[in-house]
Amino acid sequence: MAEGIVQPHAPGASSAASGFAENTVRIGGGVLGYREGGSGRQAIVLLHGISSGSASWSGCAAVLGGHARVIAWDAPGYGASTPLPQARPTAVHYAERLHELLEALQVDQCLLVGHSLGALMAAAYSSLPRQRAAAFVLMSPAIGYGARPEQALQVRDKRLAALRELGIQGMAQKLPDRLLSGQAGEPAREAVRHNALRLRPEGYAQAVELLCGDDIDRYAPPASACRVYCGEHDIVTTPEQSGQYAQRHGFPFAPIAKAGHACYVEQPDDTARMILDALTLLDAPGTTT
Repeated sequence: MAEGIVQPHAPGASSAASGFAENTVRIGGGVLGYREGGSGRQAIVLLHGISSGSASWSGCAAVLGGHARVIAWDAPGYGASTPLPQARPTAVHYAERLHELLEALQVDQCLLVGHSLGALMAAAYSSLPRQRAAAFVLMSPAIGYGARPEQALQVRDKRLAALRELGIQGMAQKLPDRLLSGQAGEPAREAVRHNALRLRPEGYAQAVELLCGDDIDRYAPPASACRVYCGEHDIVTTPEQSGQYAQRHGFPFAPIAKAGHACYVEQPDDTARMILDALTLLDAPGTTT
């Protein structure tokens, strides 16, 4: 564990006030939005889930920034980020866009942290021939439905129907009950709603295609450099599912106490502690610098 005292951070605190304001950078495929804070010789890169955005990491970043440079992207089609050109992108397409961001921000080596669908993207990034992640943390990993075509069609139709019928605003109002535990306070619930209200229909629709068309088991980060965590009350990607995924690939697994699916919003301090613990993997023997 990195040294230092972790100060509690409110889930709904302002990103700008915590030194985690929005930025943009131009890359070959258009523009990528991201947030950056902290400093240090090591870098932590954070990938959000399907119903979220870079601001969801604000509570964690307030802790992590005391130990490392922290970057959280808005995935293609989210925030200010240009959507991908593919109508039905795979995780590799997102991973390639992530590589452009790391090149543009001159990140030579990082701990790559992905939550939910972001975990699928992070796993795919490990398969790129010239990737810049030396270690990985996969939180509540979305397995994907690529190996289950009948279920994929059902999930795709249900999610896209919700987008059409409820719109972003209607979806945002329903999300706290699904993404947070029953013990979550109003600041966490408001943070989930606020972040979801910033979704863009085209980006969300592309992410649904990724979820339904790809499979995280196609990609496998090195077992010695990857850890898996999941909220103990997660009903979306359950602890059982996450534990089984970790076991298949030989990854260490641990639950995050008192957290639902959006662990980085509901329990940002504990989530940050686990990320900081994994930061030590960057200094492990055999890791390039």
